[in-house]
Amino acid sequence: MSIADNLTRIRKELSPYNSTLIAVSKTHPAEAVKEAFEFGQVDFGENKVQELQDKKVLLPEALHWHLIGHLQTNKVKYISPYVHLIHSIDSLKLLEEVNKQGVKNNRVIPCLLQVHIAQEETKFGADEHDIRTWFSTNALDQFEHIKIKGFMGMASLTDDQQKIKQEFFQLKKLFDECAKHYIKPNTDWTDLSMGMSSDYKLALDEGSNMVRIGSAIFGNRDYTI
Repeated sequence: MSIADNLTRIRKELSPYNSTLIAVSKTHPAEAVKEAFEFGQVDFGENKVQELQDKKVLLPEALHWHLIGHLQTNKVKYISPYVHLIHSIDSLKLLEEVNKQGVKNNRVIPCLLQVHIAQEETKFGADEHDIRTWFSTNALDQFEHIKIKGFMGMASLTDDQQKIKQEFFQLKKLFDECAKHYIKPNTDWTDLSMGMSSDYKLALDEGSNMVRIGSAIFGNRDYTI
């Protein structure tokens, strides 16, 4: 099926949930991104800063770029002038750097806190205890050039659907708790980014309103790139 056909099918599935689709374009060429954009897709996700930078110069300014992969502090400066949303904030150190770059660029940078929900050590993210501590101690109040818009999480890579659903359920529970109790000038609890090509339907059922889908749109990735 074509990119347009895949987008049509997925949009139909997302429609009842009013969920934002992030088309994950990592390892796919700029031409594929442009094809999706011409079919109305605006939000695109990249894992690596350099690949994002390389594609950005080749594509229309109207695209919304999301950084969804692990972000090193020394790379923040490259994307801070334009990034639409950083999904992968997992430490106060990283938040400090994003805020610093927000000051330099005279903009408030939208961010999601990445929460470690999978039973896998390879996944990044802060744990629930860290998240609650950051809010309860007002550790995030100092960051005036960021806007915390919610959470991002990645479920375990497993065929056990109940396990995946439980992990998504726990993140939605934490999201609801924080949205109720931690209302600050630099928070805006609008986005819960859960679900990828293999598990987005489960994520939607558990309350996700933002899904990150790549291979189901663009096909299998070429990891030699």
